[in-house]
Amino acid sequence: MPRVALREQESERVAAREYTFTVVFEPLTRMETLRGNGRKVRRAENPAWPGYQVTVLLLPGLITYGRTLAEAREMARDAIRCHIEGLRKDGEPIPDEKSARKEKLRVALSA
Repeated sequence: MPRVALREQESERVAAREYTFTVVFEPLTRMETLRGNGRKVRRAENPAWPGYQVTVLLLPGLITYGRTLAEAREMARDAIRCHIEGLRKDGEPIPDEKSARKEKLRVALSA
């Protein structure tokens, strides 16, 4: 998964610190393959909404969007920065990826 690193400027109270978060970029324009007249055809599921929805696993509620992957990355950095500032103002801890436990779980659904 892609990671986005943020660096904070030194301020009066807090020394500079770098944070790293795992970021999920989900394409909003999914391509589907259809068979038409014996051949494969690819078309966009929703061409009116191209782009990427961005979520950050350790920062619940943080969702943003970008029309391109580059724009989505920049929006993610800005959203993470704002979220961290809000956590600081509220006196809440900033999550740390190094201490978070990560696992993949397999789930089966009955037909």
